[in-house]
Amino acid sequence: MLEAHLPLFLMVILATGLGAGLLTISNFLGPRRPTKIKLEVFECGNPPTGPARERFNVKFYLVAILFLVFDIEAVFIYPWAVTFGDAVRGKSSMAPAALAGAMLVFAGLLVVSLVYEWRKGALEWAGRESEDNVEEAAHATVTTVRAGDHKSTISHHAA
Repeated sequence: MLEAHLPLFLMVILATGLGAGLLTISNFLGPRRPTKIKLEVFECGNPPTGPARERFNVKFYLVAILFLVFDIEAVFIYPWAVTFGDAVRGKSSMAPAALAGAMLVFAGLLVVSLVYEWRKGALEWAGRESEDNVEEAAHATVTTVRAGDHKSTISHHAA
């Protein structure tokens, strides 16, 4: 068994060693010219705003978990399709009907979970409260007043 996997192990060791070696060499030989601009926080070309430890909405994490669930589902379908193709051609010991039934159960569970998440509102990015706030903000007039180094904002709501 070791002989069959030896080239794979050597490739992993070689790739890891090459990556670590190149990073180490560039760290020692690379130029260091820090400036004030280079040392600033970079946020995709936008000037940084707000605190660095701002809390994300829980909906963000729900959408991320849903993405993972349905992405992993796609990873499981591919090997099943290969096995199912072999079973249909008679190259596998498994019955095609059993494999089709297993996939129907799997797909059924995914549909049930999607409907559950849909009903719970996990797929809705903006809730009803934020829609009301957007509508209210659309009817408001904002005036910015500068006095010396101080800046204040005054909101006037339309009737």
